[in-house]
Amino acid sequence: MEQKNQTGQTGQTGRHTGQTAGQTAGQTNEIGQTDQIKLGNVTVTRVKEYYGPVDMTPGQFFPTVPKDAWRDDVAWHPPHFLDPRTNIVNSAVQSWLLRSEGKTILVDTGVGNHKERPYAPVWSHLRTDFLADLGRAGVAPEDVDIVINTHLHVDHVGWNTRLDGRDWVPTFPNATYLMPKDDYDFWNPENGHKPLLGRGNQNVFEDSVAPVHRAGQVRLWEGSHRIDADLRLDTAPGHTPGSSVLTLVSGTDRAVFVGDLLHSPVQLVHPDHNSCFCEDPVGARTTRRRILGWAADHNALVVPAHLGGHGAAEVERSGSAFAIKGWAPFTPYGRAEGDAPYVRAEGDAGREGLVAKA
Repeated sequence: MEQKNQTGQTGQTGRHTGQTAGQTAGQTNEIGQTDQIKLGNVTVTRVKEYYGPVDMTPGQFFPTVPKDAWRDDVAWHPPHFLDPRTNIVNSAVQSWLLRSEGKTILVDTGVGNHKERPYAPVWSHLRTDFLADLGRAGVAPEDVDIVINTHLHVDHVGWNTRLDGRDWVPTFPNATYLMPKDDYDFWNPENGHKPLLGRGNQNVFEDSVAPVHRAGQVRLWEGSHRIDADLRLDTAPGHTPGSSVLTLVSGTDRAVFVGDLLHSPVQLVHPDHNSCFCEDPVGARTTRRRILGWAADHNALVVPAHLGGHGAAEVERSGSAFAIKGWAPFTPYGRAEGDAPYVRAEGDAGREGLVAKA
């Protein structure tokens, strides 16, 4: 059985993928689009900050993935994940907005506006309509009760803060920010760690983490953290020391929000291959296989941070690896020919150089 969503696009079979996603009226622009599904008692809304090229070829982003994997596997549905004209990886930066037990929860906060990112030029000095799009999803910054940073990379914490004059202040003044302690300690420059990312995360702790901590809004957690009856955070180290996943179990529905456990569908069917940004390659592979195995065994929707297209998928075991059983019914992001990938503030530098992100 297949079912079409309100835009007339076809979803795939599966418990979650057969549901209907309602697209918010008017949200068809390149930057700013929302989509919503219901999983048990939890409403899940997709809020986009960015979708487009990230200035990396597959070989740069995923150095160990065989070239023929991109050519032979039909699951990628180019150009959602790879532009065949340019051989550049397409990626999304998005937040997952959850409404559960009367709470409004934001999972990851993207890149943010006006941030100085000297070693990640593709994310430097953005000027997007993210907060307006969050508003079109029915949420003002004051409405957010909980912010979850799955880890503390540049493209997961940016909207933690906003620029107020010359000061970075919490964007969500009434929220508790849940951050994994291991990542907080690792990225705190006072601790002197030397990350694989090099200086790609420069300024991130200072402008997007420290201000909310000074404001008394951060709760550092370790191991596991129960949010409510349907939602639980667990550490899932490898990509970073404190990377985490959010598991949703509500009624008969299951989902796992995996952050950067994977960046592309190629890692669903080739789970032993990491992105070039994984701090602990062995740990990342082990964690990815463990989480994907749980998702396959429990018919859970796998929801990464950066997938374009339908944004999430159900998986099933296939020999020693996994296969995509069906895509979620979220409306695929699209690009009109000639669209700019994002808007920069007047006078900002160009987008030359490779992206330094994860």
